[in-house]
Amino acid sequence: MAFIIKPLVTEKMTKITDKSSVERSYKVKGEVRTKAAEARYGFIVRPDANKLQIKSEVENLYNVTVLNVNTMRYAGKRSSRYTKAGLIRGQKNAFKKAIVTLKAGDTIDFYSNI
Repeated sequence: MAFIIKPLVTEKMTKITDKSSVERSYKVKGEVRTKAAEARYGFIVRPDANKLQIKSEVENLYNVTVLNVNTMRYAGKRSSRYTKAGLIRGQKNAFKKAIVTLKAGDTIDFYSNI
């Protein structure tokens, strides 16, 4: 069963991916430590999918090792517009977003099969 609907390819998610893909060094009490580069990618997933299902599907689709999965639920927003027929009201669908952290060195290329 497909739990991933589509990958998130937006400016915000690209910025998060680029920022997390770089190894960082910082100081703690005079000691220099480095944080490993672990790439993060975003996906729109089905609202009933859990973290284990998302992890297994990403690993099978893209042949990478997933370290962590964070999920966020978004409610559907109400919308209305005025037309010749009068006021039309509706609601957009609710969705779930998953941010997947990969092992250092693993990457996903969304544009490889274009």
